[in-house]
Amino acid sequence: MLQIIYLLGFSVMFYLSVAVAAETDEGKSSMQTYIVWVKRPVQNLYFAKSHEDLESWYHTFLPDTIANSNEPTKSRMVHTYRNVATGFAAKLTPEEVKAMEQKEGFVSAHPERILPLHTTHSPNFLGLQQGLGVWKGANYGEGVIIGVLDTGIGPDHPSFSDEGVPPPPAKWKGKCNFDGTLCNNKLIGARNFQSGKTTGGPPVDDEGHGTHTSSTAAGNFVKGANAFGMANGTAAGMAPYAHLAMYKICSEDGCTEGDIVAALDTAVEDGVDVLSLSLGGPSFPFYEDGIAVGAFGAIQKGIFVSCSAGNSGPSYESLSNEAPWILTVGASTIDRSIRATALLGDHGEFDGVSLFQPKDFNSTLLPLVYPGANGNPSSALCSPGSLENLEGKIVVCEGGRGRVAKGEEVKRAGGAAMILVNQAIDGYSVLADAHVLPATHVSYKAGLNIKAFINSTSTPTATILFKGTVIGDPLAPKVASFSSRGPSTTCPGILKPDIIGPGVSIQAAWPVSVDNGTEGKATFNMVSGTSMSCPHLSGIAALLKTSHPDWSPAAIKSAIMTTAEVENLAGSAIVDQTLFPADIFALGAGHVNPSKANDPGLIYDIQPEDYIPYLCGLNYTDEQIQVITQQTVNCSQVGAVPEAQLNYPTFSIKTGSSETRTQYYTRTVTNVGPANSTYNLALVVPPKVGMSVNPQVLTFTEVSQKITYHVEFNAHDDAGKDGVPFAEGYLRWVSDKHSVTTRIVATFSTQ
Repeated sequence: MLQIIYLLGFSVMFYLSVAVAAETDEGKSSMQTYIVWVKRPVQNLYFAKSHEDLESWYHTFLPDTIANSNEPTKSRMVHTYRNVATGFAAKLTPEEVKAMEQKEGFVSAHPERILPLHTTHSPNFLGLQQGLGVWKGANYGEGVIIGVLDTGIGPDHPSFSDEGVPPPPAKWKGKCNFDGTLCNNKLIGARNFQSGKTTGGPPVDDEGHGTHTSSTAAGNFVKGANAFGMANGTAAGMAPYAHLAMYKICSEDGCTEGDIVAALDTAVEDGVDVLSLSLGGPSFPFYEDGIAVGAFGAIQKGIFVSCSAGNSGPSYESLSNEAPWILTVGASTIDRSIRATALLGDHGEFDGVSLFQPKDFNSTLLPLVYPGANGNPSSALCSPGSLENLEGKIVVCEGGRGRVAKGEEVKRAGGAAMILVNQAIDGYSVLADAHVLPATHVSYKAGLNIKAFINSTSTPTATILFKGTVIGDPLAPKVASFSSRGPSTTCPGILKPDIIGPGVSIQAAWPVSVDNGTEGKATFNMVSGTSMSCPHLSGIAALLKTSHPDWSPAAIKSAIMTTAEVENLAGSAIVDQTLFPADIFALGAGHVNPSKANDPGLIYDIQPEDYIPYLCGLNYTDEQIQVITQQTVNCSQVGAVPEAQLNYPTFSIKTGSSETRTQYYTRTVTNVGPANSTYNLALVVPPKVGMSVNPQVLTFTEVSQKITYHVEFNAHDDAGKDGVPFAEGYLRWVSDKHSVTTRIVATFSTQ
């Protein structure tokens, strides 16, 4: 991304796009590239005698020690600027920079800034940058195999090029049902499932969903990616060098549970490391839930499973995929929007979004109508067949499902453009879609103002101003209104969702052109849903698996959850569709931070056998548990534990009767940070609850050392009596290098 920087004095505006070039030669470990700004010498204020004179001036700022040694100055000088700025880039130590500050003409110096590529943005938003950090440390996910269960894949899309990707590991046993060379070192497996078994036919993606999710998880770098010319940049998945295996289980009619379980079974045998499922149904007991059962079999083999939380928000208890051995992923925004502003005849402006940004749309004011003014709900929603005689008008449609279909109906009735307004439940959550006519999607509040304007005049008019890609929303990430909320109905003693990640207006690969104008195979689309947030986390899990191959699925999950963010870019609490702080049943542990997750300090580990007493505590029968674990279980011998006793990275407790007002639990943390480290307790107690933690200091002397701490919760007698059903807090272990957060929710009986 080009960054404009202004400097005072004789320095001038310049454009900088550079990368860190840390010196690694022995004896120069502290040396790195600095950008040094200096004043132009007096004789060169208005003109330069020569470029050589200017370069000679720059060299006078280099350390005196170079002149007294055999080291050539050219070996230190990286760049010299002579036209757009006055200064240079050089390899220096901090001490040398300090000495340079005393020289006349010196302005400033700083370590070389890292400016990322112009990406399709969710990697950038998550802090994933080429050549450094998690991407560099994990080598972009190299060697890890991500299995995606979805609608198939467009194998010839450049996102699935194997440039830079090595051959798959020797353990891989999968097959490719595509002909010829469509499979490669990137797309190493492709199967099509029907009636519980692979058909042998190619898993072609007729819907686009599977191509989109696959490239989000592990798409390779593709330059010049855009949809309708918007969000132009370099596209990349979360783990660009990871391997992909597609298991087609879904069609336009949905995904059958038998096919899902069969695909999971095959994927485990094939040798995948991560499974990504952007699908799910309503809540069922785990032994009746094919995804939960199949996922447990996967984690028994050390395979990480990431699933979407569902798109049934913002209602509470609306989750899918609630099992504690699954990472349940909600959806949030990134700081990019594809801006389309509704301009009213009274000069009122209301920002919205639309992926379709026609260049030939005349911004002349046009008649503005609201079909719902007649009291017909179908007309208000612009339902199919509900509109007529709208030639040349801008039509206001109520939001809800089928956003693009509403525009199709407006277009059929002759409408020139559409303003899609949210219903109250969706608040400020707006989505950029590939509309079939000029359109913008605006908030509920904006919709009220627009309808009030229509009622205020006999000749309301409006137009839409298309402003393209805008980056920099300080409130990002925001929880999407559609993202399903907890608490879990199947396991209320486990906080769900676990995490949120980018899932709103996400640009990724698409098997066909959405604008009928893109040449070649580099076709992209922008889609929203927890289906999009799930593969983000799948790819991030692959990065962690590469960096920490010995970590269990639960360890990776813990690292993601205990390092999650609960503040937005502005440093305030993450908000939801109301623009008020999102609660814990929307956020879970918070928003994923890949860099922090790669170095969590402590983890809460869980082995597959640890889930058995937990399942016994759910009052499942031995036989029901055996469905899940595939082993003989005797709960009378194993013993049952309360849900909150599972060594989970969060706490969810429920108090109702006097018997449950005081509860005791333990947690065991494993040191994956420095061998000698000390963690002190920081505690924010949920309102109406008393808490004590023992010990309050954790001291480790070796890596992999485990320490158990005890927690007591005491609900106040008046908890819930004020009608407030739950309270939030957190328990945090803080060292000089790490902060390990366990979020807490206490649910009260309001009877």
